[in-house]
Amino acid sequence: MAGNSAYGWDAFDSEAYLNRNYARLHNEDHKILKIVRDFLCAQSFDVGARGVDVRSGSNLYPALAMLPFCSEISLLEFSEANRKWLSGRLAKGYLGNWDIFWRVLAENEVYRAVQGPGEQLRTRATVREWDILRSTPDERWDLGTMFFVADSITTDRAEFTTALRQFIALLKPGAPFVMTFMENFSTGNFNGYKVGTRTFPALDIVESDVEDCLSDLINGREFHHIDPAADDPIRDGYVGMILVHGHTK
Repeated sequence: MAGNSAYGWDAFDSEAYLNRNYARLHNEDHKILKIVRDFLCAQSFDVGARGVDVRSGSNLYPALAMLPFCSEISLLEFSEANRKWLSGRLAKGYLGNWDIFWRVLAENEVYRAVQGPGEQLRTRATVREWDILRSTPDERWDLGTMFFVADSITTDRAEFTTALRQFIALLKPGAPFVMTFMENFSTGNFNGYKVGTRTFPALDIVESDVEDCLSDLINGREFHHIDPAADDPIRDGYVGMILVHGHTK
């Protein structure tokens, strides 16, 4: 068992991760985008709502999914390499490879109403250093996302639980949230995944692991299982993805 601190997160290869996972739209992400889009469009948000995405890495589509609803979006990231990547990409103010992800969201008129989503994201998003396992919030957000984080930063189940509960603690009571996970992810004899030349940890989990950690903190939760594409899996050694959305208590 290896905890989060055992890995070289500041040397995370953000471009390699982007190219492996988000250079094109995978079938699984297409399904996730549609579920998230429909869930968020069914919510009510106050003017000036603030969103947060935890350990964004080189994945911008959770932030894009929040764009129509939030005047500010905080991207909380632990890795120095990922913070530099996020700041550099946002500064360019265009979508690039994210256009195809945005088009899925823009099948709904709420997203189509956003003029210049790349520029809007540049002006609304702020990258902040944050350790989801140890940092203590002095503020709370109105909407939150955490995609493929709690199960992909450690092999320690106690840290997995801490990450989930710390994420919920970032949100105001009644706030909508979305989280995703790899289900039963393992490669060979080592639970983990490679980014460039480095290996990072992963924890085998199932839906009940998430439910057990959060049942006392959330309401109206709904789980979705996304099967891997048989001919084009994003990674080897997993049986699917788990998406859960709901509201904090």
